[in-house]
Amino acid sequence: MTTPASPSLGERAFVALQYALPKHLLSRLVHRATRSRIVPFKNALISAFVRGYRPEMQDAVQGNPLAYASFNEFFTRELRAGSRPMPAEIAQIASPVDGTVSEAGRIDNNQLLQAKGHRYSLEALLAAAAGDVAVFRGGDFMTVYLAPYNYHRIHMPQSGRLVDCVVVPGELFSVNGTTATLVPGLFTRNERVICRFEGAHGSFVMVLVGALHVGSMQTVWHGEVTPRRPRRVLQLPTAALAAPALLDRGAEIGRFNMGSTVIVIWPPGMVQLDAKVRAGQVLRMGERVATTISRLARPLSGGNDAV
Repeated sequence: MTTPASPSLGERAFVALQYALPKHLLSRLVHRATRSRIVPFKNALISAFVRGYRPEMQDAVQGNPLAYASFNEFFTRELRAGSRPMPAEIAQIASPVDGTVSEAGRIDNNQLLQAKGHRYSLEALLAAAAGDVAVFRGGDFMTVYLAPYNYHRIHMPQSGRLVDCVVVPGELFSVNGTTATLVPGLFTRNERVICRFEGAHGSFVMVLVGALHVGSMQTVWHGEVTPRRPRRVLQLPTAALAAPALLDRGAEIGRFNMGSTVIVIWPPGMVQLDAKVRAGQVLRMGERVATTISRLARPLSGGNDAV
């Protein structure tokens, strides 16, 4: 996800318009339209999308776009088994999604880089909702943007047990490169779902960030968690879940019903990011992005792929 050093007048107008738009209302309308099962309507939506974005379909279980019952089922299509193999070594960490790296690297005390000239704090991103935020100060992070043409399910980058899941209401700005460059604190403004895990080498956090037309996010444990009323910070239950709390590397954890961004955060000294993981790098789910380092692994009861 790259943008010019000096945004154009058109790009500035695009961002200015977002401040004025009724973003939640638009997202609710998109939510309804993309779930329509009226065949001529959903086929028209899918056909227009395919012409405009040319999504890859060769890895999908169902390769015919018009065979899906709704636009949303097409958009969140399932991949064929084996189409995204995990890294060879158990200590290697996989990309949780198909997408493009927005930014990645070291957390400067409690500051993460959003884009050139913009940083945001751990406390603001996590809304003090991911346990002891101080654990992650000075750690590492990776932000991956999912374009509309990408595969939109989200997977475990390493094995771990879900210990916390919090929904944080917010805005629904676009999360593309232009908006990240021009909207301060973008990822702390937008609606998000924060999942904290305990892995064999310690805690890690995955933040699912909502965006324009992405008023709907879901997890395998809680189903559709946004949109939600009332709009307040809400800690979701981690007992009696619909899926196991402990998931192996590569297991699906949720999906975006339209495109958005995932941010993964690790404590200091836990991982070494691969040199290729830098702004603009295109990733595929399952591709190696980091390796765990210098920590004694703890057994994760019930898991088969502890890292």
